[in-house]
Amino acid sequence: MSDCCAEPALLPVEAAINKLLELAEAAPISEVEQVALADADGRVLAEALVAGLDLPPWDNSAMDGYALCLADWQGEPLVVSQRILAGMAPDALLPGSCARIFTGAPLPAGADCVEMQENAEVLADGRVRFTQALKLRQNVRPQGQETRIGELVLEAGTRLGPIEQGLIASLGIAALSVRRRPRVAVLSTGDELIEPGQPLGAGQIYNSNRQLLIGWLRRLGCAVVDAGILPDDLDKTRSALAALSQVDLILSTGGVSVGEADFLGAVLQEEGELTLWKLAIKPGKPLTCGHFRGVPVLGLPGNPASTLVTFGLLARPYLLRRMGVVDVEPLGFAVPAGFAWSKPGKRREYLRARMENGRAVLYPNQSSGVLRSAAWADGLVEVLENRTLAEGELVRFIAFSELLG
Repeated sequence: MSDCCAEPALLPVEAAINKLLELAEAAPISEVEQVALADADGRVLAEALVAGLDLPPWDNSAMDGYALCLADWQGEPLVVSQRILAGMAPDALLPGSCARIFTGAPLPAGADCVEMQENAEVLADGRVRFTQALKLRQNVRPQGQETRIGELVLEAGTRLGPIEQGLIASLGIAALSVRRRPRVAVLSTGDELIEPGQPLGAGQIYNSNRQLLIGWLRRLGCAVVDAGILPDDLDKTRSALAALSQVDLILSTGGVSVGEADFLGAVLQEEGELTLWKLAIKPGKPLTCGHFRGVPVLGLPGNPASTLVTFGLLARPYLLRRMGVVDVEPLGFAVPAGFAWSKPGKRREYLRARMENGRAVLYPNQSSGVLRSAAWADGLVEVLENRTLAEGELVRFIAFSELLG
C-alpha cells in the first residue's frame, strides 16, 4: 500500500520549464506600442518585419576598381569614361570603355564585372590594362542580395539588439511595433533582511536578491516595481500582494519552503491558487508558482545562488515567452570538465564555473549562499542526475552572457 502522506517526487527541470512555458503562453503580454528604432534595444517585435525595398537596391561594387562589360573586352586596354563614387547616379557605360568605381557605388548600366584596382595598370595615356583573367559578375554585389521586397526579414517575437537595429535601419524603418514591457513587482520576504546602507542588527543580513533581480529584469526589458521587503506576517503579506494588482508578475525571494514562516504560500492558498514545486535541481529545490487574485506569482528560493539559478533557468524563459519570444532556451555548449565529479546526485546540479585553458573550472565553494562564486564565474556547468564525471569529460556550459541578456 502506498503512503498517502509521502512527499511527492521531485519535478524534473525540463518538466518545470515546460509547465512554466505553458502558463506563460496562457497569459501573453499582448499589448503593442510603437517605439523609435533608436529605443528598440531589448524590445520584442510584435509584428513580422517585411522588407519594403531590395537590399542593396541596385548592383554595386564590392571593391575599389574598374567596372566594365566583359563581352566588350578582348584583353586590350580600356578608356576610362567616368568616375563613380558611392552616392552617385552613374551614366550608362560607353561601349568599349570602363568606369573608375569605388566600393558601394552603383554599377553603371551595361557593366557586369568589376576588377579590383590591385589587378589594374594605368597606362601613360590614361587607359587601363587588366593583368588578370576576368569573370562575369566578379566583385559585384547583386541587387536584392540581402533582401527582396516582400521578403520576411525578422519574425514576430524576435528580441531586438544592436545587430537587428542595424538591419532594420538598412531597410529605412524608423519606428517599430513592439510588445509592451512586462510590469514585474520584486519583493523579498524575511524579518532578517535589511537594505544596504543601514546598520546590521542581531541576526540580520543585507538584502542582495532584490538588487540582483531588479538589474536582471531591466536587462530583459521589464518595467520593475520595487515592492520592498515583506515582514514575516500573514496580514501584511496579504496587504502587500493586494497592492500589486496592476502588475503582470509578482516575483518574490525567500519564504517559499513549506513551513511555519511560509506566509506567501499561505496567502496564495487562501486567496488564489498555489502550485508548490520541489524541483530536482541544485541549488534551488523549492519554487512557488501560483496566482494571487489573478496576478501570477513566482516565489524563488532565498539563498542568493539559488535565486540566480532558478531565475536564470526558470523565471527568465517564462518572462520571455510571455513577451512573445519563441526561442527562450539559453545556448549551452560542450566543454571539457576541469574537475572530477565522483558523487552522483539525485538532482541536476548547476555549478558556478569559469573557463580556464579551454576547460570549465569550478569555484571551490558551491554553497547556495555564496554569491561571490557567481561573480568569479563565467557561467554554469550542468551535471545531470545520477552522473559521475572524470576530468576531461564533456559537460554542458551555459555562459552568464546567455542568461543575463
